[in-house]
Amino acid sequence: MTESGLQLTILGSGTSTGVPVLGCDCVVCRSGEPRNQRTRCSALLEWSGHKILIDTATDFRQQALREGIDRIDGVLFTHEHADHLHGIDDLRTFNLVCGGAIPIYAAGEALARIQTLFSYIFNDASVPGYRPQLEINKITGCFELFGQTIIPIPLVHGPGQALGYRVGNLAYVTDCSAITKASMALLEGVTVLVIDALRFREHDSHFSVAEAVQVARQLAVPRTLLTHLSHDIDYYRHAPGLPAGVEFAYDGQVISLPLSAR
Repeated sequence: MTESGLQLTILGSGTSTGVPVLGCDCVVCRSGEPRNQRTRCSALLEWSGHKILIDTATDFRQQALREGIDRIDGVLFTHEHADHLHGIDDLRTFNLVCGGAIPIYAAGEALARIQTLFSYIFNDASVPGYRPQLEINKITGCFELFGQTIIPIPLVHGPGQALGYRVGNLAYVTDCSAITKASMALLEGVTVLVIDALRFREHDSHFSVAEAVQVARQLAVPRTLLTHLSHDIDYYRHAPGLPAGVEFAYDGQVISLPLSAR
């Protein structure tokens, strides 16, 4: 990755259960194939020497060790569901590396929920305890982060909401069941799209594979990665059936692209 480039690492490509699923004896869960081993959904963005985490997944510690992550300069939260949040305590180790508080960014309702669920982090700092030091930032629109514009993408996630993120010509939109016309406009011109595609059957809170592919076609995206995958999807059996330009994401996958002005 060059100083002018953007790198995305898929830390986790799995749904809330992870794959293999506990207690499941299906073909995918028994396969042992590396690209069918999916930790909970998360990603790492890197540019200009900075490392920005998208969500603190339940498996964040495992992901960080696997990828050799040595620092975290900021966290973008998509929403407050457990599989995207419950690795938050492991940020405390990176406070020692970075020498200060780590800025976190989320929509107002998600921030309020995070502060409630993990009140011990945000209570009076004079109380003893080894906990993360986090700097809260409420997302109300586009913002600058280490020289790049971060564009939040409002998403419909079943009865709730989530945020996707666009940096340059890369967009990461997981945990969504619909994308409004206004949000589709924010995605115009992306060249790499990482998008929720839980399974082949429809679901109330997530895109199916066909629905995600349809979004990619509407946007005419050259390269689309399907993520948040369940054990219904067998990478090695189903990947050949995807249309050109569309692929299943997998844990540890790395994508690099130039950072150009929007």
